[in-house]
Amino acid sequence: KEKLSVQMPSYMIPSYFIQLEKMPLTSNGKIDRKALPLPDEKNIQTGVEYIAPCTPTEQALVTAWESVLGVKRIGLLDNFYDLGG
Repeated sequence: KEKLSVQMPSYMIPSYFIQLEKMPLTSNGKIDRKALPLPDEKNIQTGVEYIAPCTPTEQALVTAWESVLGVKRIGLLDNFYDLGG
């Protein structure tokens, strides 16, 4: 992410990366997007310390973000856009 941030604006940098042994290809040699693995939301690393929401307002916001983003365990320091928003 650090290397990409030198050349690209932050909104164009992916939220997370998945390492593959090789790209799945169609019989025509193109990338088979349907065969790509889905990201595992449980293992998304945001690079910030997890701090649980404490107040009812914080909890309401975290619940809304979890619903919209489909991500669990969102902390107070997490960035909406880094999580895929």
